[in-house]
Amino acid sequence: MAMGAPLLRVRNLSVTYPSDDGDFRAVRNVSFTVGRERLGIVGESGSGKSTTGRAIMGLARPPARVKADELMLGEVDLRAQSERQLRRLRGKRMAMVLQDPKYSLDPVMQVGEQIAETHRTHLGSSKAEARVAALEMLNAVHIRDPERVYAMYPHQVSGGMGQRIMIAAMLIAGPELLIADEPTSALDVTVQTQVLSIMDELVRERGMGLILISHNLHLVSSFCDRVLVMYAGQVVEICDAGSLADAQHPYTRGLLAALPQLGLKRDELPQLQRDPAWMDDIATPLETHSRKVGA
Repeated sequence: MAMGAPLLRVRNLSVTYPSDDGDFRAVRNVSFTVGRERLGIVGESGSGKSTTGRAIMGLARPPARVKADELMLGEVDLRAQSERQLRRLRGKRMAMVLQDPKYSLDPVMQVGEQIAETHRTHLGSSKAEARVAALEMLNAVHIRDPERVYAMYPHQVSGGMGQRIMIAAMLIAGPELLIADEPTSALDVTVQTQVLSIMDELVRERGMGLILISHNLHLVSSFCDRVLVMYAGQVVEICDAGSLADAQHPYTRGLLAALPQLGLKRDELPQLQRDPAWMDDIATPLETHSRKVGA
């Protein structure tokens, strides 16, 4: 997928949390750009990938301290937006699909009404217009019998259907950028493939940018155009998904080596090695590399 002009520009993004032992830097000088493409952010649990997505959305709440030299959504400086302004942007210009829909959907509200509410809020439509748009969106995410599903409550839908409903709710107002944070981790393999296929279809049709956050390196490399690898809050490598096998950083190579391979018999998987020196040697080279591959 061609990138075109960047939809999102991030330069030296940091997220810090106070603790009894001093400040904890969850995200450290992260820099990248996203165009009309699929960018995967991959790393172990605690690497800062989800925190990065929430900081972009303005969802990293106090006591978190978010700083960035640049955080631009198109022509909009996200650093300068009030909470009220960010609420207007969330859904209409950028949206985020979270890991488990049962924690995101209102349990006492029909799922169709939740999708329609987003349409009314951001596009000023009437209740009837929003209902029609919600039914069309349910159909777009390949839900059979949208009328029946519209009237259901979150506890009545499966995990896979719930995630499709969340995707419908996040895309109904036509955002330019979608951040999907582990959207398939709670689903079985077959449903994972279906949800990713639906998301890919909609992103391509609408010419959107997608950031897919995951710990699953194989999934990200097979689905995305580019891959950004995070370790301990920092980006250690950015490369094209097709050339991930040629990755240079030892952490990325370690992640690749730890992946099981069908047909290859090994007594045990290699243990992932970590070097404290990785924390200090990447800030300046990465910023240059990120601008080059994201231009």
